[in-house]
Amino acid sequence: QVQLVDSGGGLVQTGGSLRLSCVASGSIVSIPVMGWYRQSPGKQRELVATISSGGTTVYVDSVKGRFTIARDNTKNTVYLQMNSLKPEDTAVYSCNVLTIIAGVAGVRAYWGQGTQVTVSS
Repeated sequence: QVQLVDSGGGLVQTGGSLRLSCVASGSIVSIPVMGWYRQSPGKQRELVATISSGGTTVYVDSVKGRFTIARDNTKNTVYLQMNSLKPEDTAVYSCNVLTIIAGVAGVRAYWGQGTQVTVSS
């Protein structure tokens, strides 16, 4: 019903930057919330940032001032600009969207396949 493709991860040195993208496709009526989560080995998945359809953003404290989430509603795409990267940002980053789908009541959540971000010291 909804497919997500996230991309943009890679290997970067401390202090570097990366930009993640996630494109949603399918029978989408609207996407109230789009977001990014991350998970590193041995740790629970954590919320990184979310953005509502109206542009309201939420960030985990550890990325405030360094990461910026944005979305293009015309393209059903969410971005995560990551600056001043640190080794502790190393993780698999996955996008998550809450969608309203044609012909289906309620809101459904979908996940991207994940993209690896590795920050070397």
